[in-house]
Amino acid sequence: MVEMILKEFPLTEVVRVPMNKDTYTKAEVDALIKYAIDEARKIDEASMAKHNRDATVISMILGFTALALFVDGLLRLLGIIPPFMEIDIDVLDRIVDRVEIDVLDKIKQVPIQKLFR
Repeated sequence: MVEMILKEFPLTEVVRVPMNKDTYTKAEVDALIKYAIDEARKIDEASMAKHNRDATVISMILGFTALALFVDGLLRLLGIIPPFMEIDIDVLDRIVDRVEIDVLDKIKQVPIQKLFR
């Protein structure tokens, strides 16, 4: 039984691979590494430039949209643009009404003779 196991036991042979032109020297490996690092830096610079350009365009679009919405709300608040969906936030008419009433009350309190002196 042991003899049978030993006969069928897989054995490997160590083979020495001769050096051929498919291998690189240390100088060649260093040159390849330097080239790869230079290419990686170029790719990194190009991708960062593209990212910065895209981020600038997106920021411009968001800023313009926010500014447009702010101006729209301000003009609706002042009553220059009509209400949207029957939601009236116009405060200018209310302010004018209150100031007009207050000013007219103050004018009524002052005698007209004092105004012409």
